[in-house]
Amino acid sequence: MYEKAKYLICGDSALNMEFGNEISEEINKKIRAVAALIEAEKISGINEVVPTYRSLMIHYNPLIIGYEELAGILKVMEENISSIEISSPEVIEIPVLYGGQYGPDIENVAVHNNLTVEEVIDIHTSAEYLIYMLGFTPGFPYLGGMDKRIAAPRLQSPRTKIPAGSVGIAGEQTGIYPVQSPGGWQLIGSTPIDIFNPERENPILLKSGNYIVFKGIDEEEYMKIKEEVKNNTYKYKLYQKGVKWDK
Repeated sequence: MYEKAKYLICGDSALNMEFGNEISEEINKKIRAVAALIEAEKISGINEVVPTYRSLMIHYNPLIIGYEELAGILKVMEENISSIEISSPEVIEIPVLYGGQYGPDIENVAVHNNLTVEEVIDIHTSAEYLIYMLGFTPGFPYLGGMDKRIAAPRLQSPRTKIPAGSVGIAGEQTGIYPVQSPGGWQLIGSTPIDIFNPERENPILLKSGNYIVFKGIDEEEYMKIKEEVKNNTYKYKLYQKGVKWDK
């Protein structure tokens, strides 16, 4: 992590604050703090802020605010970052049906790590995963915190069509495909929840800075939840980080 952020020019209407060259929760906290302060200050000319693993990109209108003025404001914010209070992140439960046709590569992951399928599921559902950023496709979460014991390489031949809701592993990362798309991740399960729904008031379900916890379900529950999601009657399970409900 850098002692001070690097300010990088990105074309004529974007500025990138780079906080380090690694993936860490400490850097993520700084990114969240600056993003929260920008939102609270409602600086004229800023159109959007985009968090990534180690930086925060600020898109702005150069006809309203120039690079030098914006960078000066952000540097003052950075000096006061320790005094910024950010809300406690939320954890959302993502139900997953593991294995079978829903997770055709889970046995590959198990064999690669000398584990049973059940052990892979137990390990995968035992962590709270920080959502560092969203990208690749609308709402695709880049997660941190996966146990290295279930790490697995990408497929040698990527699939051309991966169903929306598929949960996969690639290297030391796990994630969820929000929409049907090509991909080379090892598929271990599927969630009946819509991670991305363009007809919803908030199309993207997840938010960077929050957390995900996966919960194993059977096929009957999968079908039940899928129907509830379709009918807009499904109740998402959320809790504040550090305050867990009794499962």
